[in-house]
Amino acid sequence: MRMALEEAGFFTAAEWSSTLGGEIASAQLAGDPDDGSTHYEHWLAALERLAVANGTVTPDLLRARRASFERAARATPHGQPITLANDPLSDGAA
Repeated sequence: MRMALEEAGFFTAAEWSSTLGGEIASAQLAGDPDDGSTHYEHWLAALERLAVANGTVTPDLLRARRASFERAARATPHGQPITLANDPLSDGAA
């Protein structure tokens, strides 16, 4: 995903590296372990930060989509794929 977004011009390799490094450094200053177990969270935070910075998504839309996904995850039967259509508050347009 990161490579596809970079290739599409949403951000540069340097922006990605700097943003991900900043997310990791901030997390470690806050006590995050340096053992790789939270790498995905740092990766996602960096991707979200870049998406907001370049105007791909607004912070409000990002929060709304995260909430929708969490509701969909709780409503999805075990073993089934999670889709935003499973959000009980969805209008089906997601």
